[in-house]
Amino acid sequence: MSIKTKIAAVALAALAVTGSIVSTTSQAEAKPLGWGWGVGAGIATAAVVGSAIAASNDPYYNGYHRCGWVAQYDAFGQYIGRVRTCY
Repeated sequence: MSIKTKIAAVALAALAVTGSIVSTTSQAEAKPLGWGWGVGAGIATAAVVGSAIAASNDPYYNGYHRCGWVAQYDAFGQYIGRVRTCY
């Protein structure tokens, strides 16, 4: 899990906790809330979920992965060889 995904998960949890606190501390009034809260919550949720999905995708550069050769070493620091890695 990347750092962006972790940040998005924490932000979503904070949003849920804040929403539950606000809903329990307000007084009960018999009036409609309107579209404002629903639209705002939908946009905020979409932004958090969208950033989490975007952070979990592999990076592409011009439609291809970026690949190259990386040296490998054993536990004692001795050179073993090269492997091809794509990132």
